[in-house]
Amino acid sequence: MQDELIARAKAWLAEDPDTDTREELAKLIDAEDTAELTARFTGTLQFGTAGLRGELGAGPMRMNRSVVIRAAAGLAAYLKARGQADGLVVIGYDARHKSADFARDTAAVMTGAGLRAAVLPRPLPTPVLAYAIRHLGAVAGVEVTASHNPPRDNGYKVYLGDGSQIVPPADAEIAAEIAAVASLADVPRPDSGWEILDEEVLDAYLERTDAVLTAGSPRTARTVYTAMHGVGKETLLAAFARAGFPAPELVAEQAEPDPDFPTVAFPNPEEPGAMDLAFAKARATDPDLIIANDPDADRCAAAVKDGGDWRMLRGDEVGALLAAHLVRRGARGTFAESIVSSSLLGRIAEKAGLPYEETLTGFKWIARVEGLRYGYEEALGYCVDPDGVRDKDGITAALAVTELASELKEGGRTLLDLLDDLAVEHGLHATDQLSVRVDDLSLITDAMRRLRERPPTRLAGLAVTRAEDLTLGTDRLPPTDGLRYTLDGARVVVRPSGTEPKLKCYLEVVVPVGTHDGLPAARAKAAELLSAIKRDLSAVAGI
Repeated sequence: MQDELIARAKAWLAEDPDTDTREELAKLIDAEDTAELTARFTGTLQFGTAGLRGELGAGPMRMNRSVVIRAAAGLAAYLKARGQADGLVVIGYDARHKSADFARDTAAVMTGAGLRAAVLPRPLPTPVLAYAIRHLGAVAGVEVTASHNPPRDNGYKVYLGDGSQIVPPADAEIAAEIAAVASLADVPRPDSGWEILDEEVLDAYLERTDAVLTAGSPRTARTVYTAMHGVGKETLLAAFARAGFPAPELVAEQAEPDPDFPTVAFPNPEEPGAMDLAFAKARATDPDLIIANDPDADRCAAAVKDGGDWRMLRGDEVGALLAAHLVRRGARGTFAESIVSSSLLGRIAEKAGLPYEETLTGFKWIARVEGLRYGYEEALGYCVDPDGVRDKDGITAALAVTELASELKEGGRTLLDLLDDLAVEHGLHATDQLSVRVDDLSLITDAMRRLRERPPTRLAGLAVTRAEDLTLGTDRLPPTDGLRYTLDGARVVVRPSGTEPKLKCYLEVVVPVGTHDGLPAARAKAAELLSAIKRDLSAVAGI
């Protein structure tokens, strides 16, 4: 067994084009580190609807140039098999370790396969790549990013010509083409022949950002902004300057791209501690609003002053605020969200007489809703301009929420005041999440099995009125690995994360509110119910 493992590692080493991973793998082979080699060579990193994402390092179970070259070759073969042999593939990348190398390798593979390739001029936000696909008439796009994952990770996100991320069966078909790549020697990789795009594509994106704002709307809200060590700063500042907002106060320690993300444990605004520096800046400068992007700037977080200090708004709160803002502006078209997001969006759409759709988790599904006007997901993802970007976009979302804050400010009101109004009008919709990060993925499998074998009948004293195993699909949703429980006044969705080693449980309770005076009691009741649901669900799932 060990001899076979060493032989596989040596075969990989022989064709690895990267000096760093070659050196790393050679040391593991010389040391006969069976445990580490087994972790890297038992299987391959799976290409799915999120493309690829994983830890950087040598071997087929890690993100590296060999894996990326094979992925690019598989995508090229998929496109050629569908009559797009002379099509354009646009490639973007963030500022993570190896991102520029992976982008260059992808361009080389596409060029070697006879396709045309164009690379964005430098590390830029993911929504710029999503925009460029449609703007340039490309047949596909690739973004090299691991979004908000830890520093040791990188990823490979694939879009098709409609500008939205791949969904089944395209993922499986591309994966089959990747598996058919026998050797890297079979993949032509010229040293040139692709285009490096100039600033025109970014200028066109920035011009498009104007579409999310209302002509003549107030632009007075003052903001603190953090790029979370990612690539959002320059694009966001340019968009804010075009719009005429006051220049954001920057969180200097997190303003510039840094692939090591030195000030945060996880570069995700949702993670504990990630916003601490932004809160400190806000306490010193007293803005109206804090805006944060994740490292590839496709997500947007907002924080507000609540009482004497600052707090993050939940993704569902921002989602409802933007929906209300768009309704007040007379937006027409379908409002959409995923099954893990708050049902408040459906209430807002219904009251406004707008179509509403619920999709599986991920913008790859939300972006495909017919007639989409607005879509959001609770994980800080918002699509406010689907005609421009068929994906979540943290730059245009930041513009829209700052416009809303400006309008409210003109009337002496805040985002929290509007949230109170929505609670009184539609009921208090309170959401929370039970998220468990694991080192051993079998713990997630075991928890899902336990829940399927013994589904809960009551949570927090509330009867479970309906239990759905989403692997079977529904009349409106294709199959997915998830469970949904409908309770009397609450809802729970449990699913494994598609991008991280986490089990995620999404909780919502709805408490009727008669008047603004009833809000404190409603919030207290909602907090009590959410806490009890967490406790009971943890016990049933064994997590």
